Amino acid sequence: MKRDVRILLLGEAQVGKTSLIMALVGEEFPEEVPPRAEEITIPADVTPEKVPTHIVDYSESEQTEDELQEEIAKANVVCVVYDVTKEATIEKIRTKWIPMVNGGVEKGSRIPIILVGNKSDLQMGSSMDVILPIMNQFSEIETCVECSAKNLKNISELFYYAQKAVLHPTAPLYDPEEKQLKPACARALTRIFSLSDQDNNQILSDDELNYFQKSCFGNPLAPQALEDVKMVVWKNTTDGVQDNGLTLNGFLFLNTLFIQRGRHETTWTILRRFGYDDELELTDDYLHPQFRVPPGCSTELNHLGYQFLQRLFEKHDKDQDGALSPTELQNFFSVFPCVPWGAELYNTVCTTDKGLLSLHGFLCQWTLVAYLDVQHCLECLGYLGYPILSEQDSQTQALTGTAMPSPPVAPRLPPLAHPASLLPVTREKRIDLEKGQTQRNVFLCKVLGARGAGKSAFLQAFLGRSLAAQRENPGEPSLYVINTVQVNGQEKYLILYEVSADSKFTKPSDAACDVACFIYDLSDPKSFSYCASIYKQHYMDSQIPCVFVASKTDLPEASQQPGLSPAEFCYKHCLPPPFLFSCHGQGPPGTTLYTKLATAATFPHLNAVELGAASFWLRVALGTAVTALVGFTLYRLLAKNK
Repeated sequence: MKRDVRILLLGEAQVGKTSLIMALVGEEFPEEVPPRAEEITIPADVTPEKVPTHIVDYSESEQTEDELQEEIAKANVVCVVYDVTKEATIEKIRTKWIPMVNGGVEKGSRIPIILVGNKSDLQMGSSMDVILPIMNQFSEIETCVECSAKNLKNISELFYYAQKAVLHPTAPLYDPEEKQLKPACARALTRIFSLSDQDNNQILSDDELNYFQKSCFGNPLAPQALEDVKMVVWKNTTDGVQDNGLTLNGFLFLNTLFIQRGRHETTWTILRRFGYDDELELTDDYLHPQFRVPPGCSTELNHLGYQFLQRLFEKHDKDQDGALSPTELQNFFSVFPCVPWGAELYNTVCTTDKGLLSLHGFLCQWTLVAYLDVQHCLECLGYLGYPILSEQDSQTQALTGTAMPSPPVAPRLPPLAHPASLLPVTREKRIDLEKGQTQRNVFLCKVLGARGAGKSAFLQAFLGRSLAAQRENPGEPSLYVINTVQVNGQEKYLILYEVSADSKFTKPSDAACDVACFIYDLSDPKSFSYCASIYKQHYMDSQIPCVFVASKTDLPEASQQPGLSPAEFCYKHCLPPPFLFSCHGQGPPGTTLYTKLATAATFPHLNAVELGAASFWLRVALGTAVTALVGFTLYRLLAKNK
């Protein structure tokens, strides 16, 4: 909505343009009228729509043609004033003033016009019979107001309608020639209907209508008023009311009726509540609220975010089989301009035995989006109507909060009102390391290795897919997978990202992650050297926990060349010895290794020495020392007995 309104008054000389302005300001008919009034600014607090309003007069005797064109270009709305007692001034509307204002301008870009019939105190009847053909000829004419500066009749109404024409324009909403909503308006209202239909039965029940009414206008409808609305729709449509609720066609008809009766501010209030601007696009402020993630921090969904998304999942799971079919997922994204998830989704998260998107996989995908691109996540939540359905002013209020327990089941109606967050910003990682504990629940693991080392198979195995299952249903490849693991009895999300063997690591962020997993092919003698090289160049001096994994353990082991063996290399760099991995078996691969990765990410301050290498090699060293001591003691005892 515009922040201010500029009204320009045009018309023939002596029709009363200046008198109208002075009557509005002085609240009385001026005895002396100057040739032209100075520009008047009405403060926001005294206007019905609470926006500053500038009123500009025009005098043909005092202004040039260029000055007039300049004023027309600056105007938001033009009031063409005529004298109801002089038909010549009415004819000039058609032949002079409207062509001057909007001549050559495309239909959708024309300045709205208010026709003002002044001096109604001098005429017994009305000029509307003459004016109506002109209004039908020019669609940019919003309305006509007959008034009198002499007795102050309809003066404030005149300027209210002018202000309304700017703040609540008819042109983007309605085509007067076709007598129907314009396509962009119908699309926006269809999206609003879908969001408001919280049980997804294609009908707005009384509860849903009242929640919608309260969201947009502050108060629910009285029971009788609700019945009256449905009765009007029922009498004028064949399918507007069904099962005592409002259908989409009924909802669209109702808004059409508002506009036809001059109450288009009602439709604009609805549209703006749901984030639309004057061009019927969702505003940038609504979709992309300002939000900054400090360095070293990340964003996560908390239990309220998961609860909101779970409710939407259940809404669109029409057959209640615990999964979204492609059709159900398409319906879920019907409130988006396009589907944001591609076919790689099914290789990013866990699916059901039938290959459908489960609730677990659905929530995992949203966790991934929130972690990788918080602005895109906010945009998606905007399309889903989070601020309205969660009774928040914007998504920025969904960006504070604490830890994320497992998502509970939420009721469908009424939507939860909560001041807490959907996406908490985690504590800076540096502080986690200093304090020796983390509040994070989502961790990123970069999977590195030479080409052919088995990185892709390792990612898919995290989703429970054996090598045979991967070959049977390869699908669209994905560089990311996400799943949950248990770390000390707590559920954590682990994201695996496959780093290309051709990556150059040109900046620190290329190597940054919560844990690095180096995979080498046990059967390829040259595979480990790539991992060793990347580790020494980019990870050796960092605080990032590192884990080495020997893949393809079902194949014969080859001696890794050149240099140290993998076990010796890990020992030298105080790392845990390489873990063995294979997904060649018939059943789903085990999760132990992924749990170790998540544990390493959860306890980075302990991982390198205390958790991994030291504990392992210390046990080996102590075991060797104890064995030697026991052996020496036994030797002395035996020698003494001899």
